[in-house]
Amino acid sequence: MSWRESKDEDVYTDDEVTARLVDELAHWYLENGWIRRKYKTSGWKATLMVVNTVGHLAEAAFHHPDLAVSYAFVIVKLKNHAAKGITNKDFELAQKIEEVVMWQPGKKAGSALEGTPDDVRFKYLKYD
Repeated sequence: MSWRESKDEDVYTDDEVTARLVDELAHWYLENGWIRRKYKTSGWKATLMVVNTVGHLAEAAFHHPDLAVSYAFVIVKLKNHAAKGITNKDFELAQKIEEVVMWQPGKKAGSALEGTPDDVRFKYLKYD
């Protein structure tokens, strides 16, 4: 599907947001005017790694999500406050967060990086 040309501040309708999420961000959902994603972790240290990763990406993008942080999960909520809705900024940051947080180098053929061993002692993120 080709998305309409829009400026960074143009707000998408709920139907457009839902359609884009289905096409581009399968684990994200629209709720109460925000796009959201829950990342499940193995515990507090892993939760902090996710929070710090999201924080770095948000600051680099200068577009800041709301976070709900608990012992074994992080919920990321995105909405463009200035535009009062979901815009391209939210989709682009969500895609970057998803790409980085869910990265598994061991799954890529030919990668020199082996990724986290398949051992409960080393698992920190619950991949989808």
